[in-house]
Amino acid sequence: DTSHQTRSVSSRAYYSLPNSSHERRSVLAITEPPRFHSQAKGKNVRLDAHSRKATRRNSFCNGVTFTNRPIHLYEKVRLKLVAVHHGWSGALRFGFTIHDPSQMSSEEIPKYACPDLVTRPGYWAKALPERFAVRDNILAFWVDRHGRVFYSINDEEPILFHCGIKVSGPLWALIDVYGITHEVQILDSMFAETMTTARLSTARLSTCLPQSNHDSANFNNNELENNQVVAKIANLNLSRVPGLGTDNHIIPCCPNRRQHAQGVPAFLDTDLRFHPTRGPDITFSQDRMVACTNWQESNRTLVFSDRPLHIGESLFVEVGHLGLPYYGALSFGITSCDPSTLRTNELPADPDFLLDRKEYWVVYRAFPVLNSGDILSFMVLPNGEVHHGVNGASRGMLMCVDTSQSLWVFFTIHGVINQLKILGTVQSSPGTVSPSGSPGGSQYDSDSDMAFSVNRSSSASESSLVTAPSSPLSPPISPVFSPPEPSSSKNGECTVCFDSEVDTVIYTCGHMCLCNTCGLKLKKQLNACCPICRRVIKDVIKIYRP
Repeated sequence: DTSHQTRSVSSRAYYSLPNSSHERRSVLAITEPPRFHSQAKGKNVRLDAHSRKATRRNSFCNGVTFTNRPIHLYEKVRLKLVAVHHGWSGALRFGFTIHDPSQMSSEEIPKYACPDLVTRPGYWAKALPERFAVRDNILAFWVDRHGRVFYSINDEEPILFHCGIKVSGPLWALIDVYGITHEVQILDSMFAETMTTARLSTARLSTCLPQSNHDSANFNNNELENNQVVAKIANLNLSRVPGLGTDNHIIPCCPNRRQHAQGVPAFLDTDLRFHPTRGPDITFSQDRMVACTNWQESNRTLVFSDRPLHIGESLFVEVGHLGLPYYGALSFGITSCDPSTLRTNELPADPDFLLDRKEYWVVYRAFPVLNSGDILSFMVLPNGEVHHGVNGASRGMLMCVDTSQSLWVFFTIHGVINQLKILGTVQSSPGTVSPSGSPGGSQYDSDSDMAFSVNRSSSASESSLVTAPSSPLSPPISPVFSPPEPSSSKNGECTVCFDSEVDTVIYTCGHMCLCNTCGLKLKKQLNACCPICRRVIKDVIKIYRP
């Protein structure tokens, strides 16, 4: 089409494709950089005098905005995240629309881009993963002539974000200043390079929220907003009582936050925080007391305590999640490895891969289904037993660890769990180191043998190499068991085969319930445990009678 070739750049339609990089630069040279539309915006959006900066003043929603002009194909809409306030669920939503914002009335602009707008014809938008919603990050997104939307963060490799955009007409950029994203600024445009087949094959595919799942973030934020209103009213009522002042700290700061007074001491030490070394899919609060993960894309989510957990010290953490039926949950572990010696690229998605390292690692996975707001407690006893509780109720022993070394705590956050908050610690006195809620000593978790994995510590003694050394290597008190009755020639049947005579004692628990044949077979099994008390078997010892 020769007429198309001779058409001036200034008269070319926005949705047509500039034929060369020189022509694309010419388009940018004569086209005013995009701005936010001064009229088509949500009721909570405030624009600066130049319409280049959009700020959401209140709430978490009603932040929908559009560009004041259509966007060229391959033109990058570049946004700087000026302010990010954690506490809400979800982050910026962005995409394109074929509808001219100038033709929209304020009543037509809904609270949410997702799902309110994207369920209408001619709107395409998705959520920016929360792990990218970091202050001063620069988001760039564009659409190519095939209707594919890409985005990049800080000019890194592009990510394929959306497909199926209608490019036969003009497209305006759609930007929803949502959730934790509080303020954004439009920067000058740039043109993206054409994605070659080879480069497209390396572009990552964003696995963002399916549009139907945006309802959950909206629900959580609405619930939080209602809780804030209730808390503010309660503060107002308290302020009217003589002698009582208001306490802003009781206003909830995270979604679905429930206060569990039971089982949580009134005064907690807050010197333990998350270590700066963390998985790349984790975002910390400014004080490193809260670890958040973008659950829809997160894989590498290891977090560590910034100091070892003391013997007899109880750690209290609170979990949060979006309440959606996704697989995966919380993992807990103990290690002798100082997190400051690790690098981010060494942290795997599966903590079991850490068991091959030379340090001491123990991983526990089989937590029950947790609700958002549940409070977990963990305590290491002097004999190496690690006990835990949920909302003040003891759940018994998780594992046994080597207390001769400094031990750091670590977690992985997966699936339905998307947030973990350290509430604080309490150091028990020597006479009260038994776990709260455990009457009369230890209560063993009957599933503990199936729930955790251990590796060999570099400082383990040779005898501990017989089996996985998850029990203390040097228990402070040797097991005591009664000698065999001399009046009887039999000492009972083996609890495994129910045939042979019992002639073997289990180390370290001291139970005598196996024949030597079954004991040797059981010892060779991964994470073998005593059939009676479920403690991990370190060794089996045959007893010889006179």
